[in-house]
Amino acid sequence: MTTLFISDLHLDPGRPEITRLFGEFVDGEARSADALYILGDLFESWVGDDDPSEAGGFVAERLKQLVESGVPVYFMHGNRDFMLGPEYARRAGMALLPDPSVIMLQGRPVLLMHGDLLCTDDVEYQRIRAQTRDPDWQAQMLSQPLPARLAFAHQARASSQSRQGALRDAGTMESITDVAPRTVEETFARYGVDTLIHGHTHRPAIHRLEVGGRACRRIVLGDWYEQGSVLRVPGQGQPELSAL
Repeated sequence: MTTLFISDLHLDPGRPEITRLFGEFVDGEARSADALYILGDLFESWVGDDDPSEAGGFVAERLKQLVESGVPVYFMHGNRDFMLGPEYARRAGMALLPDPSVIMLQGRPVLLMHGDLLCTDDVEYQRIRAQTRDPDWQAQMLSQPLPARLAFAHQARASSQSRQGALRDAGTMESITDVAPRTVEETFARYGVDTLIHGHTHRPAIHRLEVGGRACRRIVLGDWYEQGSVLRVPGQGQPELSAL
């Protein structure tokens, strides 16, 4: 039996092929897994559990069926779907995980994160992240009518794309949007683990490093539109990070 980890699917009505691929994955390989962990950005945007998007309904139905077949599903918020709430999680049968979370895997503690908390060189992003995770800010946002929230999400996405373009033009996109090495080392030391699994950066790889004299590994999940990556961790043996 294998535990599966995915992230950064960015499901969106404009990219139906990714939603279809996810459905095939859930109905296929995931049915024989020990558990499925989704480490954020399952959706390109999420403005509240009353969002009537077709992708949201499709995903909830597929995941609920997976859970009812005996495979638990765990979800951690990303920077795109941080407003996904308990009502949608109930519909999908998912258990919500805080970011970060420590789980037991192969008899050892493993740290799970979405990954954006590691990108501390991007000071402006961290400021926005702190604001949008504030419960008062979220309550105020959810009190707005659905059309207003959808318009806000569209505007926020456009602003993000514009900022990314400016970073590319300045030649700082690769460095500022990746993890900060010092923050990675501090995170390993704080939690006392030797394995960290995260997404967000869209740079799939297994990095090996030494922290405080301990051999550690940082496993980065890929974006589904570009890589469609899945981390497969068997009950025993080495994890495998590969494309679908």
